[in-house]
Amino acid sequence: MSLTPAKKRFVDLASAKYGEGAVMTRKEVKAFVKEADLGWVSWFVRAPYRVGTGKFKLPVDGEMFIPVKPKKVKLPMMKKIEVDEESVVAYHNPTENLVPEKDPLYVPFGNFNDVFSIIKSGRYYPAFITGLSGNGKTFMVEQACAKAKREYFRVNITVETDEDDLLGHYALIDGNTVWQDGPVVKAMERGAILLLDEIDLASSKIMCLQPVLEGKGVYLKKVNRFVSPSVGFNVLATANTKGKGSEDGRFIGTNILNEAFLERFPITVEQEYPSMSVERKILDKVFASLDIEAGDFSEKLVTWADIIRKTFYEGGIDEIIATRRLVHIVNAYAIFGDRKKAIEMCIARFDDDTKTSFLDLYSKCDSEVVMDEESTETVEETSTEESEDNLNPF
Repeated sequence: MSLTPAKKRFVDLASAKYGEGAVMTRKEVKAFVKEADLGWVSWFVRAPYRVGTGKFKLPVDGEMFIPVKPKKVKLPMMKKIEVDEESVVAYHNPTENLVPEKDPLYVPFGNFNDVFSIIKSGRYYPAFITGLSGNGKTFMVEQACAKAKREYFRVNITVETDEDDLLGHYALIDGNTVWQDGPVVKAMERGAILLLDEIDLASSKIMCLQPVLEGKGVYLKKVNRFVSPSVGFNVLATANTKGKGSEDGRFIGTNILNEAFLERFPITVEQEYPSMSVERKILDKVFASLDIEAGDFSEKLVTWADIIRKTFYEGGIDEIIATRRLVHIVNAYAIFGDRKKAIEMCIARFDDDTKTSFLDLYSKCDSEVVMDEESTETVEETSTEESEDNLNPF
């Protein structure tokens, strides 16, 4: 639904003077409607357009807010907390642009279109995005927000993350005790996209988000205040697991999330690594951005990674080469100008056997990279049953 003609006229005229999506003070609104000979816009000086005390945000074209009548919420009686008005710090700068920039290196793949559709819809529809490390889950959400021109809050979750980190807390500023809203509250009031990154690292303290995930708002008991979500607010979460822990030990620190918490995500999106053609396009873009001729290097890297992944999925190895690591290799090559050295340095994080096997496999994919005789002997000792024609050293 869009605004009525009268409301749209006010938005168009105000946007022409103050700019699209501009934030106006109540004083500016009064002066403007008088200047433009318009009636008082009572609909504008209330939720969901209110973004701060006496401040209101103009809806932008294609993202017209639909005002909803707020539900009356009966709050329990509690002791009133006195806060010096002069010491209160605004929970955000309403004029700050929190829409992420489009990354010229990003190549959409996998579930990007589905995630973009959810974000662009403006509906409250939480999604749980899962997949192996380094396959672009977080980057996908960021770039979907950039394309949809939606404000984006990213919160990296750890086992220590608690209610104070998410919803808000008191802080000592210039000698005064000041309440500061957390990122969840800021995203709710701005109608932004909230990304809970690495959600499976969370402890049971994450359960404070239950009412938020229901789309009903949240009560901040420390300041006796109820926060309703503005239109457009939504929650997405990324994780390497599905919230059931990591039985193989690959993702140490991941926890088994509460079933009631997981149930509040209507859908789970399973993100895979990109296809070989897409992955090569990604690497070619990185090469171009570094002003380096890719030659056949990107093709060799993609072929190498694909063989390793197939072996991993078949249970032949315990490690994998992620798209992110291929990008690391390209950047290392730009610095050192040596394929073998770039690969060696970027896979040094693995144990010696895996590292040697990975490098040996690459040398079979790329004749320009020759293994040291000592390294070759090591592989032969650990893989006596491997045939000379087999590209899989695992």
